[in-house]
Amino acid sequence: MNNVKTTAISGCVIWFLLISIIASCAMPVFFLAGSLSSFSETSINLTGKWLCPKGTTPHRNVYSTTSLDEFGNPEPATAYELQCMDSNGTVVKTDPVFYSFLWIGIWAGLGLTFSVVLTMIFAVPGGMLVTKLLEKLRKPRSDVNQANLK
Repeated sequence: MNNVKTTAISGCVIWFLLISIIASCAMPVFFLAGSLSSFSETSINLTGKWLCPKGTTPHRNVYSTTSLDEFGNPEPATAYELQCMDSNGTVVKTDPVFYSFLWIGIWAGLGLTFSVVLTMIFAVPGGMLVTKLLEKLRKPRSDVNQANLK
């Protein structure tokens, strides 16, 4: 029974350590990929299917605007937004922000799934290794005991 308890505790510790290490590496990569691709046609088309009303088509609108640099000076920039157009070409709905949050959220979900799968792959062998190491530390070595008795 003691071995089962040790295995369960070491498995939980290994799981926590692995998910922390793997997710801290993977999640920033997936967030960056989602952020950099949030203005692509693919992101507009996929999120537009969920955000646009029925009977409309998602469209990416690109326009020039200005943003402020680190000193507060205006500088030229390019902006992207999701537009939902009906069959006549009339814009029914415009979404400048939420589609990108949704797209980055999809990528974050992929990153979390990736992290959990990798953790599951490495948790069992890691837990077994820790259990074996703990058992070796607990068992008194016979040659050391024999030397102490003499």
